[in-house]
Amino acid sequence: MGVQERRAREKQELRQEILDAARDLFVREGFDNVSMRKIAEKIEYSATTIYLYFLDKADLLDCIVEETFQRLETRMATIHSSVPDPRERLIAGLRAYIDFGVDHPSDYRVAFLVERKGYETGYPRCSALGQKLLDHVRQSVADCIRHGIFPVVDIEAVSQTLWAAVHGMTSLLILRADFAWAPRDILVDQLIDTLMKGLECHQRACGAA
Repeated sequence: MGVQERRAREKQELRQEILDAARDLFVREGFDNVSMRKIAEKIEYSATTIYLYFLDKADLLDCIVEETFQRLETRMATIHSSVPDPRERLIAGLRAYIDFGVDHPSDYRVAFLVERKGYETGYPRCSALGQKLLDHVRQSVADCIRHGIFPVVDIEAVSQTLWAAVHGMTSLLILRADFAWAPRDILVDQLIDTLMKGLECHQRACGAA
């Protein structure tokens, strides 16, 4: 390996070390309580070094969330391209969302559960990816309508409702991990089955009318 390649690898490794340290601190201490200096102390570098990689704390958070969203988007895109049946595709996507969050709780906490006062907007990278993730749900809902599985509904409202439902379960399983939950598979199956049957019953009611 040449000098340039080695330096590039070292820079990438340090950047990842910064991201990992910031993610851990944001989860344990809260976004508002973590400074760039505190992150630097955790990795035993100066705060100046971090500013060589990130503009500020908001930029750092944006990169962390982007990294999480990109991993989830890759998983969703695979489902979208490999499951032709719209109903099964929607079910698989909702399940994959919950599984991802529960299997990667720190990533999910930073992306969705860490409060960040004064930084509610201004995350261009993760905002775009967040919409792309929701687009998979929108497309599956639209396809279910087109195939007569769901009635003609407000696609945006239904998509957001479905996301809110799986986000709620994911959040509870992460934040209340010590609760005596039923096995995860049973909980997830029950939730998704309830959501799907609610929409499908509405379709049958519309057809009967």
